[in-house]
Amino acid sequence: HLYSTLNSVANAFMEQYIDNNNIDGQSGSDQQKVILYNGTNADDTRDPTRLGLQAASNFSVHSPLDQITKDEVRQAAKYLGLSNWNAAASPCLRSRLDMGVMATEEHLRAIEFAEAFVREVLELDETINARVRMLSGGKAMVELDNSIIESVDDYDFLATKLNDRGFGDKCINEWGFKKFGGVRGFKTGSVAAMPKDHDAPLAAATL
Repeated sequence: HLYSTLNSVANAFMEQYIDNNNIDGQSGSDQQKVILYNGTNADDTRDPTRLGLQAASNFSVHSPLDQITKDEVRQAAKYLGLSNWNAAASPCLRSRLDMGVMATEEHLRAIEFAEAFVREVLELDETINARVRMLSGGKAMVELDNSIIESVDDYDFLATKLNDRGFGDKCINEWGFKKFGGVRGFKTGSVAAMPKDHDAPLAAATL
């Protein structure tokens, strides 16, 4: 688990630090408590499917940004002059997997390769949100910012463009998906919080 691993690494470092500085009579836990922080914001706390929030609570992880929204975080970053203030969110790949889909190395690599392919083919920069969700049954669903969809005013055009470059074939024959389900509008958060296919406009992918 991420937090248990981080705790182990931090404690090992602290023990080495104590040994290297000849600090006697105190263990790492007595010398200094390890504190973990994450970037959870107020918008994240409203998503009941974020299982990582419970894990963070179990490991007493601190969330200094949990009282301000994602937009407020961006505005603060812009004010401070950070170059990535408007970069698209990049949560862990696990958030792309539907409830019931196992978080295996194979599935996560499939997501990683598919998203990189989508960004390359559609020439999306770092400010554009793009996700490839793995839904139940191994279906790949591409989600794109509404700005991209509105620029062409056609879901089918985007799905066809991806298929013309071999996206559907790669999904099935290289990356381990069962099929390409199409393109729909992006919504932030875990895939478990997404509307079901029949609730969201999308382009059907034809192979």
